[in-house]
Amino acid sequence: MPTIRHENLRAVARAICAAAGSKGDEPADVAGNLVHANLTGHDSHGIGMLPRYIRAVQEGELRPNAKIDLLVDMGAMLVVDGKAGYGQSIGRQAMEVAIERAREHGVCVMAVRRSFHLCRIGAWGEQCAAAGLVSIHYVNVVGHPGLVAPWRGSDARFATNPYCITMPATGANPVTQLDMATSTVAHGKVRVARNKGERMAPGILIDNRGRPTDDPNVMFERPMGAILPIGEHKGYGMALMSEMMAGVLSGGGTCRPETDHEQDTILNNMLSIVFDPARLVEPGFYNAEMDATIAHVKASPPADPALPVLIPGDPERATHAERSRDGIPVDDETWRELEAAAASVGIEVAEFRRMAGVN
Repeated sequence: MPTIRHENLRAVARAICAAAGSKGDEPADVAGNLVHANLTGHDSHGIGMLPRYIRAVQEGELRPNAKIDLLVDMGAMLVVDGKAGYGQSIGRQAMEVAIERAREHGVCVMAVRRSFHLCRIGAWGEQCAAAGLVSIHYVNVVGHPGLVAPWRGSDARFATNPYCITMPATGANPVTQLDMATSTVAHGKVRVARNKGERMAPGILIDNRGRPTDDPNVMFERPMGAILPIGEHKGYGMALMSEMMAGVLSGGGTCRPETDHEQDTILNNMLSIVFDPARLVEPGFYNAEMDATIAHVKASPPADPALPVLIPGDPERATHAERSRDGIPVDDETWRELEAAAASVGIEVAEFRRMAGVN
């Protein structure tokens, strides 16, 4: 399993995207977003997604160089058409507008309709937090069959439907962010396990007859199995509300057979609520109360001395430091898929490996 420097992995991703038709900032947007996911330990949303993206470009599902359109503009309330563009570019463009409107009005409610895969939703929360804004994001998926079973169900009815909330940094603490699938794991983590030849932990998957299984291949067969919701009925409730908040309120639709595409595409709808905390409380109070709360929670004596209490974002920061120093591991199957994707857009294997820094 090769270990690649993040700079080299970005160079590879940029070159593949450019060869597939992306221009301007788009190759860097896609590459930076994917590799940052790997750096933070979210390989499910990292460079392993790129072969799927390139196939989507070649099949006409994903449209390079798309620019957002404002379908509804009521000042603080917006509906954006993602036009099946790269989510890494559509997400950035959309959040730039949301940030501008939140600064003007104090709050922006933005619905993004039918962007191609928006990838790690935390990236959009981080963009807002860097501007000093709190953000909440609900996401669903249309264009392919469901992946996740409802509580008490035996087959898939919706996707992994992420929920993300991000609070800006203080002087003493970095950004606090909860970014989670409402399923036990993201579908990409099942893909990573399959590529590595690993089994899944119990309680994550069911097969196409509704029986518990640890075999990740059930999510890549027809008929397909399903991922279970996190927290049983609670995660199912969150998933259903994300389906409705994102799919209904954006106008992009919900995950049902009649919204599937023949090409089995990945179209995200997202409802984002972005607001300025300084319109609610004094910045001094925000900083002091955030810091005091984090200190109070982390002071809890750990049940296992080797495992101290963390806050959301801590594991990602630790992994980022480690992988920035030591490189990003890429499993053999993902590496093979990346080489094939590069070859499909005219990049020879020798050039691919040179850019990746391997022999």
